[in-house]
Amino acid sequence: MDMVMKLGTSSAVVIFTKSSCCISYSIETLIRSFGANPTIYELDTHPNGKQMEKALMELGCHPSVPAIIIGKELVGGANEIMSLNVRGKLKQLLIRANAIWV
Repeated sequence: MDMVMKLGTSSAVVIFTKSSCCISYSIETLIRSFGANPTIYELDTHPNGKQMEKALMELGCHPSVPAIIIGKELVGGANEIMSLNVRGKLKQLLIRANAIWV
């Protein structure tokens, strides 16, 4: 769990994903559309991917991917990101995390 949270502080936006996950790709594309440049960790290709996936599940991510950390805080998965976007709050969250500038 510590490793996941430590990696989550390495960038303003961190996405934990799997290379074959189309939802993860969609979330990454959405976040990039605002101008953010997220750090991506593909759990199925990362040497510690299995342990990281287990830690994400312990943190409450079900399913484990995509898991998104913005501004050093675990936001959640695709449902949470889409909900924030629909309510017009994702952009403000990215601005507060210094992931984008306006």
